[in-house]
Amino acid sequence: MKPIRKSVCVFCGSRAGKASEYAVEAKKLGKIIAENNWRLVYGAGNVGLMGVVANSVQFNKGEILGVIPKHLLEREVGKTDLSTFIITENMHERKKVMFMNSDFVVILPGGLGTLDEFFEILTWKQLGLHEKKIIIININGFWDKLIELLDDLIKSEFADLSIKDYFYVVKSVDELLLTI
Repeated sequence: MKPIRKSVCVFCGSRAGKASEYAVEAKKLGKIIAENNWRLVYGAGNVGLMGVVANSVQFNKGEILGVIPKHLLEREVGKTDLSTFIITENMHERKKVMFMNSDFVVILPGGLGTLDEFFEILTWKQLGLHEKKIIIININGFWDKLIELLDDLIKSEFADLSIKDYFYVVKSVDELLLTI
């Protein structure tokens, strides 16, 4: 096996979402991760988009680090057949372990957990705690309202214009490679 070049933390939904394109892009992301010899770092679930990305990485012979808190082992159907599987005490520890073991972060569609993860790493970047790239994959405009909210925070002077420099927005997984 070749040595891993980079590790990518993927934050995404534990549900598949309404549009089939989300799963199509998640599967494509898993393939790109494996083909580029990156290691997937993710929430260790075998459901929703998390499961799609992980299964695609595995199918394409990639390496995976899964991190799950013990209280979600059943709910997110902990995927224990990974290269590395870590069980944490809580959600905060999960996010920290995932983030600390990655070189950059990708955000796919997701729900409240994905938003929590995005805002925490965005805040850390604003505070100067890291310089890792954050890439939002805005499939079918899924994250348009989030981007509008951030623009409103800037217009209302609750955030500086510089927050727009803390992340990249691409429309598809194919565009991801242009930002790395």
